[in-house]
Amino acid sequence: MPADAPYRILVRDLMVAASIGAFAHERHARQRVRIDVTLEARPDPRQPEDALRRVVSYGDIVEGVRALVADTHYNLAETLADRIARMALADPRTIRVTVRVEKPDVIPGATVGVEIERRRSEGSA
Repeated sequence: MPADAPYRILVRDLMVAASIGAFAHERHARQRVRIDVTLEARPDPRQPEDALRRVVSYGDIVEGVRALVADTHYNLAETLADRIARMALADPRTIRVTVRVEKPDVIPGATVGVEIERRRSEGSA
């Protein structure tokens, strides 16, 4: 991989039990949430070519998502998606992130959710 060539990290169909929802009945039990994260990043050219610390680790993304849902209630899927995006953009190698948060059990016969995209602003590290 060239020293500064962008690459994508993909986390698909990560199922977590989350406390999420604006309605009273959603505050009493966790529900299944499916999360997808697509992250565009650049490698750290200061690190050896085949070193894990050169790239953003999908393991770190998964661990971060699990930590975000562990002890917090989110009224809106949009809020959870934004927190995941901010976590991903905290890594200076990240250029852009797309986050999808889906609730497969809310409406019979349908999966509902949101998708957001955030990018590092010009001039930020």
